[in-house]
Amino acid sequence: MLRARRPSRIADMKAVANNFWLKKGYGALTFFGVILTPTAEEARRINDLLEAAATGIARHPTPQEHQEVALKNHEMIHLKQAQACGNSWLLFYLRYGYYWLGGQRLRRQLKDAGYWLNPFEMEAYEHEYDYHYLDLCGDKGTNGWRKYAQLSAAERLKIYKKQRI
Repeated sequence: MLRARRPSRIADMKAVANNFWLKKGYGALTFFGVILTPTAEEARRINDLLEAAATGIARHPTPQEHQEVALKNHEMIHLKQAQACGNSWLLFYLRYGYYWLGGQRLRRQLKDAGYWLNPFEMEAYEHEYDYHYLDLCGDKGTNGWRKYAQLSAAERLKIYKKQRI
């Protein structure tokens, strides 16, 4: 943690198996520049996709690979969000926790409200299938989460419900 590289110094995140930090039902977690996955097999598949992209091997992805690319893109959006939070993992996680706590008061209306109503997660889910989104963000990180952060948790809940219909 204390030796973690600044978000701006990380070009790509490697996947590592570690289900200790993952709540059941979640596919991955960004942890100080590393993607934690529940199984070694999933970590291997994500890393294989990275290697194929780096070597320029182009082929039509399978539906499973499409999901894994979206998951990787989702976690890379979190990297860009950390860059926008003063280029600091600590500031990113403090804000993440603040928004998570703010959403928790609505957990009776939505299971895991702290997660689903978190502005960082809302932006990442909105753009996880937009594979050019990160290219548009630049070196300063993403700022899409800020539009959600300006809303109350109740307003974010309304948006969440509209998106899930």
